Amino acid sequence: MTAHHTPRLGRFAAAVAEARAAGELLVQPRMGFSTLTEMAAGLNAVGRAQARTVGTITLDSYTRVGDHDSARRALVEGAELNGFPIVAHGGAATRAMIVGAGAEGLPIQVRHGTPLPLGVVEALIDAGLDATEGGPVSYCLPYSRTPLNEAVRAWAHSCEVLAENVPGAHLESFGGCMLGQLCPPSLLVALSVLEGLFFRQHGLHSISLSYAQQTDFTQDVYAIRALRRLAAEHLGDTDWHVVLYTYMGVFPRTPHGALELLRRSARLAAHTGTERLIVKTPAEAHRIPTIGDNVQALEEAWATARTTPRPAVPADDEDGDPELGLAVHQEARVLVEAVLNLHPNLDRALREAFRLGILDVPYCLHADNAQRARSYLDAEGRLRWLTVGRMPLPVVQRAGAAPLRADDLLGMLSHLQRTFDRQALTGHHRQAARRLTAPGTT
Repeated sequence: MTAHHTPRLGRFAAAVAEARAAGELLVQPRMGFSTLTEMAAGLNAVGRAQARTVGTITLDSYTRVGDHDSARRALVEGAELNGFPIVAHGGAATRAMIVGAGAEGLPIQVRHGTPLPLGVVEALIDAGLDATEGGPVSYCLPYSRTPLNEAVRAWAHSCEVLAENVPGAHLESFGGCMLGQLCPPSLLVALSVLEGLFFRQHGLHSISLSYAQQTDFTQDVYAIRALRRLAAEHLGDTDWHVVLYTYMGVFPRTPHGALELLRRSARLAAHTGTERLIVKTPAEAHRIPTIGDNVQALEEAWATARTTPRPAVPADDEDGDPELGLAVHQEARVLVEAVLNLHPNLDRALREAFRLGILDVPYCLHADNAQRARSYLDAEGRLRWLTVGRMPLPVVQRAGAAPLRADDLLGMLSHLQRTFDRQALTGHHRQAARRLTAPGTT
């Protein structure tokens, strides 16, 4: 990364820089518990894991929609929430919890999911934290009915509050994770870069760009390379890094299949020089992961990455499949430039891009999304455009294409789950057959 100056780094960003310098992957859970005691235990366990880690405080659903009264009532009644209600607990109690957990030296990111983040930002500032994530598009379209105009205004103000009150604050774009799956990589890359530019416009200079593992390793490699190239071109005056998410769709149900998918994400991160990986646990398909489940996933991913070579990252067309690499990179570049050409102010440009259909997220039902674009999985299991709507991309029409049916969509959603479970079961049967036919077996 070429930088014109060195931005001040907060604790979270400094941890990423230290890991990068050591050539090691940072691993991170998506962990959140409702009570101060449980959250403290989780952070303590993450800090003690046999891996290079950063911590997470994931918030609950009430906090995500701004219903803090219901979150407070749940705490009083002892009801279990699906995350940590940071606003209901308050900044002072959260800060004390972190110290009591012995986690004051652990870099921590607050993860939330709200399109209107000011309350969360104020609470994390009060708690002495310096990192969070989301974005005006990525935390509006998939998760809410909030008008995009309103989300853009709220995120602009929240970014400025964070930048003014926390020197070296870090903000991660969730743009590379839109809907978790079935979004072709070029759009994920473009959205992540555009939200990064939005953050910089509103005063933040330490930024991470996300990408969610999709259905094909090679396509994912090219997508992350494209993301890094575009980030270097557009965000070279900031501190930035890439964060990869272990597959966010339907997870394998077999323990071996789930672990192998987790390992593949770690190998993908190491192979592409990605700095940070947010893991998913083998328990995902069956129940809410425990602290132990999260620690196991962190240690498994980190160990896998350590044994995977971290080569210098080449250009998209230097090896492998030039057509595939160039397609991902060129499509992402076209989308980014098309939005930037709409208006120099990203607030207005993003709103106009969705109004005009220049950005269009497949299968996203938000009222401000054009809903004309569709994707499909090709014979190799790679995500392709079926229709692009009004996006300025080459019109792609699958030979003999028919409208997608509900069972087609369900098949695509479960593609990796079926693939990895089938491999796991096949491998198990082969091992059993070898044992039964081994010399001396009765």
